[in-house]
Amino acid sequence: MASLETSTDSYALFRQAHFLRYWIGNTSANFGMAMLTTAIGWDLYDRTHSALALGWVGLVQFVPVVLLALLAGHAVDVFDRRRIVLVSFGLLVLCSAGFAANAALSGPLAVYYVLLFLMGTAQAFYSPARSALLPGIVPMDALPSAINWTTSGSQLAYMAGPAIAGLLIAQTHAATTVYVVSAVLSFVFVLMLLGVPSPPPRPRSAPSWGDVIAGLHFVWREPLMLAAITLDMFAVLLGGAVALLPVFAKDIFHAGPTGLGWLTAAPYVGSFLLGLVVSHRPPIRRNGPVLLWMVAGFGLATIGFALSPNLYWGFVALAATGAFDMVSMLIRQHLVQQMTPDAMRGRVSAVTGVFIGTSNELGGFESGLTAHLWGPVRAVLYGGIGTMIIVSLVAWRWPVLRRLGAIENAEA
Repeated sequence: MASLETSTDSYALFRQAHFLRYWIGNTSANFGMAMLTTAIGWDLYDRTHSALALGWVGLVQFVPVVLLALLAGHAVDVFDRRRIVLVSFGLLVLCSAGFAANAALSGPLAVYYVLLFLMGTAQAFYSPARSALLPGIVPMDALPSAINWTTSGSQLAYMAGPAIAGLLIAQTHAATTVYVVSAVLSFVFVLMLLGVPSPPPRPRSAPSWGDVIAGLHFVWREPLMLAAITLDMFAVLLGGAVALLPVFAKDIFHAGPTGLGWLTAAPYVGSFLLGLVVSHRPPIRRNGPVLLWMVAGFGLATIGFALSPNLYWGFVALAATGAFDMVSMLIRQHLVQQMTPDAMRGRVSAVTGVFIGTSNELGGFESGLTAHLWGPVRAVLYGGIGTMIIVSLVAWRWPVLRRLGAIENAEA
């Protein structure tokens, strides 16, 4: 694959047709997912007035991802990654249509959780497949720039999607329209990906249990990778306040679905703005210290959100969490991609997905449960404090992370 002069031209990747199609489709799909999760949160809390009901959303999605993660990672390394993404997003389109039908018919709550379980099943496969697909679309020297631009596009989608979803719900007094729009936007990714060629076939062999758990062994043997994803996992698990935003919007800030849209968009406003800056700057040279400080800042901003007196201060605090999380996410993604051989990308992506991706879902359950026991404000406050404690523990346990400089020269 030819090299791209991304060091002197930040926009060179967008002249590559396959990356452009991938970027448009991926951004569209994330736009739809952002609208979908906002609608589900408001819809469920509006019907149940229960923080625990929001917590179950995370747990129901967490279970299939954990159960299928290693198997999905092996499948991504053996079968056509592009086809796995296509099938998975096809299932997401059907789930969005199912949410729309259930909302329009005022169907039972159990249907929501069945659809959420299917979404978790799709995520178990599309998350490692989508992550492993990108290095096959762009040359390795352009991969950091591709990750930056793909992440910035995702942040743009997650910034605008919730706000638009909140406005649509406020205007229509129902989430049905949002569910339909989400299905359409996810289908755009399917259409875009049909124009991206499949990567060259890889040698296949009869699967064994050793093959399936090879990704776990690989991560366990790499202290830098293990430290980075452990830090990210526990930060999101303890410090995430996103699952409780319907409670804050409806009962604490009294801002309705429009306020929920803005609160949900706030972290992505911060991450998108900072992402634009990062995309136009040279790579970070002292990645380890920066990563630790960014996660500590995430915890501090989470505490700030818990103590916010109104919607506006809450928006600022959440935007700060997004800015801090953006930098830590980029560092982790670069580290994982640079240290992972191509033949292992699917399995390693599946393992990191268990550590990081599912921490969002399990963190949602933790937030719902602690809010049910202690109230939403104390649940978020204690979570932010816990995140800062985790940073100290990881820095102490893995000194190699404190010394991490340029990722392209990283050695465990």
